[in-house]
Amino acid sequence: MTAAEQPAAAPAGDIHLILYVDGACSGNPGPCGSSAILKADDGTTIMEKARAFGPATNNVAEYQAVILGLEMATALKPKRLTIRSDSELMVRQLAGEYRIKAPHLKPLYQQVRRLLEPFESVEIEHIPRQQNAEADKLARKAVEKARAVDAQIPPEARKKPHTKTFRLK
Repeated sequence: MTAAEQPAAAPAGDIHLILYVDGACSGNPGPCGSSAILKADDGTTIMEKARAFGPATNNVAEYQAVILGLEMATALKPKRLTIRSDSELMVRQLAGEYRIKAPHLKPLYQQVRRLLEPFESVEIEHIPRQQNAEADKLARKAVEKARAVDAQIPPEARKKPHTKTFRLK
């Protein structure tokens, strides 16, 4: 664990944390990065983390960012949590305002709902991109790591189908 991943001492009592999340992709689908930053009420960063993965879509990256952040927050056991994201689609889906139509997002949505259970109170807010610049920068660094890994995959390996054909009798 790096110093940025180490949790700072959380205040005692009725803990309220603010979770900033962002996901990004290079291409859609493409190499992705997700980031999460946990802050105290006073704006002090308690913990931050990023994850590189892919290929996936930008919406998957946004959900992975929330999952990453909720895993971090669960370890600190705050009673109240405010999640802030610049992804209006994801915020509205988690708030129950939009249906999840894409089948590949449904398991991620369900995972987020399970991770929300331990918290007494959770609010989710859509914020303008400029208010999420710190999480955006961290997610973009993770995308660069994912792109570096992606670049090592030979072109011929990308074009091969990942299915096999079997003859049924």
